[in-house]
Amino acid sequence: MKRFDYGGQAVLEGVMMRGENTCAVAVRKPDGQISIRQEPLNPTIYQSRILKLPVLRGLRMLADSLGIGMRALFWSADVAVGEEQPGAKFSGPVAWGTVALSLAFGVGLFFLLPAFITGLIDRAITSAFLSNLLEGLIRLAIVIGYLALTGLMPDMRHVYAYHGAEHKTINAYEAGAELTPDSVARYSTAHTRCGTGFLLVVLVIFIILSTFFGRPALPLRLLTRLLLIPLVAGIAYEWVKFSAHHYQSSKLIRILAAPGLALQKLTTRQPEPAMLEVSIAALQTVLASQVAATAAPESISVIEPTEE
Repeated sequence: MKRFDYGGQAVLEGVMMRGENTCAVAVRKPDGQISIRQEPLNPTIYQSRILKLPVLRGLRMLADSLGIGMRALFWSADVAVGEEQPGAKFSGPVAWGTVALSLAFGVGLFFLLPAFITGLIDRAITSAFLSNLLEGLIRLAIVIGYLALTGLMPDMRHVYAYHGAEHKTINAYEAGAELTPDSVARYSTAHTRCGTGFLLVVLVIFIILSTFFGRPALPLRLLTRLLLIPLVAGIAYEWVKFSAHHYQSSKLIRILAAPGLALQKLTTRQPEPAMLEVSIAALQTVLASQVAATAAPESISVIEPTEE
């Protein structure tokens, strides 16, 4: 059977799991039940031969994941506060305006701000290599600081616990373990395909590629950083995919992947059994859809929680 790498994302009071053809979001409702929303993936963007090429396939995956993730996040927010709307969809100017603002904030904070700071003091730096290295270190410091600060917020710690539940569930599934809270709880909260580790890879590749541009004037420096983002993201995706597939067989890969796994300590927490139950429900829904001959485009179902 062809191997498929399942993945997911923590949402408010739940987890989104992504499969080969569908994705499912499981969220704990205020009354204790688990609500599940399932939808098919857009097959069109996965059939293009051009978008299956290395680097480009990473951009395809990241773009699609962004839309899926935002829909899952907004739906989970409605369910978590008891305002579930079965027919609600993430669309319209307000929804996509939110995405645009979020992307602009992320690009400005993590990519342009470090370049701007470095550009202001560039004359005092002795070489182009040191200039780009300093920019990369500033970027890394901002990322780590941001993740650490968000981890101090009670609501985010709760989301990070669901992130840990997502990782544990996928680790257990890939190990062939039984998908029960007791069984899944024994597995690690770290995973080689985590977005946090991906972010660290992006930062390292940014330093390497930025060096080829030397030390341009500040306006050009900012422009090159913007232009590099898609290329760096595509290369980082290829590395994460490659390293995840060879992690167990290569000691060198395990050494190189270690910093990314360590960084995940900032974005994961040990989940409660009830959180693992939600994550398992999401993955089982996706696994069932892979077996089913047909699946509804979008459905809402409720799963009764087990006794604790």
